[in-house]
Amino acid sequence: MANLVQIGAIDSCNGLLPIVKVIKKGLFPIFQLGIPILLILLGTIDLGKAVISSDEKEVKAAQSRLIKRFIYAALVFFVVTFVSVLMNMVAQGGEGDTVSWENCWRAAG
Repeated sequence: MANLVQIGAIDSCNGLLPIVKVIKKGLFPIFQLGIPILLILLGTIDLGKAVISSDEKEVKAAQSRLIKRFIYAALVFFVVTFVSVLMNMVAQGGEGDTVSWENCWRAAG
C-alpha cells in the first residue's frame, strides 16, 4: 500500500518530490529556526561586547541593534509559517492541477 501512495505522490509531483521534500523538510526548518536563533545570538554577543567595553553610547546602540534583530527574527519565523499556511491553503482550495499539488505537498511531509 505504501508503494502505491509513493507512486501516486511521484506522479502528482511530476518527478519533483525530492525537491519538494528538501524545501519542506530542509529549507523551511532552517529558515524558520536557524536564522532567528542566529540573529538573536549575534545580537546578544554584540550587547555583551558593548557592556564589557563600558561605553554608554555603544551599549545603547547595541540594545537598539538587539531589538531590531529580535524583530527581524520574529518576522523571519512568521514569514516561513505564513508561506507554509499559504501553500496548504492553495493546495486545498483549488481545482484541477492544485489537487495534484496538494498530494505532492502532503507526500513530502
